[in-house]
Amino acid sequence: MDAADGLEGVRLALAQRPDIVLVDLNIPGLDGFEVTLRLRTEAVLAGVPIIAITAEGDRDTSFAVGCDGFVQKPINARAFAKQIAGYIGGQRERAMSSPDVASERLRVQSGRIVAHLEEKVAELSAANERLREMNSLRREFYRNISHELATPLTPIVGYVRMLIDGELGETSTAQRKALRAMDDCIRRLRTQLDNLVDVTGLETGKMRFFHRDYDFLDTVRRTIAWHADTFAERKITLLEELPRGPLPGYGDSDRLGRAISQLLDNAAKFTPEGGMVGVRVRPLEATYEIVIADTGPGVAKDHEGRIFDAFYQIDGSPTRAHGGTGVGLAIARRVARGLGGDVKLLDAGVHIEGAFLGGAVFSLAVAKRAPTVVVDTGYVAP
Repeated sequence: MDAADGLEGVRLALAQRPDIVLVDLNIPGLDGFEVTLRLRTEAVLAGVPIIAITAEGDRDTSFAVGCDGFVQKPINARAFAKQIAGYIGGQRERAMSSPDVASERLRVQSGRIVAHLEEKVAELSAANERLREMNSLRREFYRNISHELATPLTPIVGYVRMLIDGELGETSTAQRKALRAMDDCIRRLRTQLDNLVDVTGLETGKMRFFHRDYDFLDTVRRTIAWHADTFAERKITLLEELPRGPLPGYGDSDRLGRAISQLLDNAAKFTPEGGMVGVRVRPLEATYEIVIADTGPGVAKDHEGRIFDAFYQIDGSPTRAHGGTGVGLAIARRVARGLGGDVKLLDAGVHIEGAFLGGAVFSLAVAKRAPTVVVDTGYVAP
């Protein structure tokens, strides 16, 4: 086994437990002295010979740090195999210098290691500072680009809607079809822009909520209606199990609607054509809960702990079957927490309107009266 640098050499030695370790003293990363000192602390490598190979290294220092042999470059190819066989068979070399000299060599080498570590710490600190600066610039870019894109999009949305509603004159059938297609694309673009703004808010801890009195059930109904065309296009049957309203609440109904929309988008995306998506609403003691379930493949156990992480996608490759940017579930959870609740992935399927939906099942709950000040979530409420 060959290692490209000292760190990889240590990793391979600990993983493979070889019969012998040949260490070039002049290698990148950890040098040969540092690698030997590191390996000598591992009980699993006790008795494994470590042989220093070098053109310029110090023999006494090599033995002081724990090497069992020393091979000078250039290597005598004819004798090399016999030397290695001897080391594997138990042959060991010893330094000719006194214990005091060996101790001094070890002390000097330890000083070099400390200086090396200090250098690496300085490099890491500088790199970390650059990363923080780049992260700050990236967040600023998100904020600026969101604003620059949203500003011209607003009149486009308005004029397209006026054209569809006939407020600017009669349109032909072909024109109305084109306008509806444009309106659909604009709505999707607006959703992505809203997500971009929300992601910036998540990262900066400045996601603001604008609380007012609202009807939880009405928010759910309006959000479902907004997705009706998507479900119809995919021939997905929507099952609704809703109580009689109203369900009065106090919070940010716009953000709540977008959080619910993220869950409905997720269900529509992963439910196969002709499948079912179910929505169930229940008023609980202090919260309102909406459960959204589907007949898709569900979430594999090894991904359950990551699906609420921003930008995490089970299949993030360019050729993935499903679109999206991997922020929807993260936004939904953080909005729910900002409104005094949470979003959870349930372990088992549910029955909604008599049908069993055993794919992905999400429960979103919000407080009936959302807190004005949100604690320990990174959000800032007005």
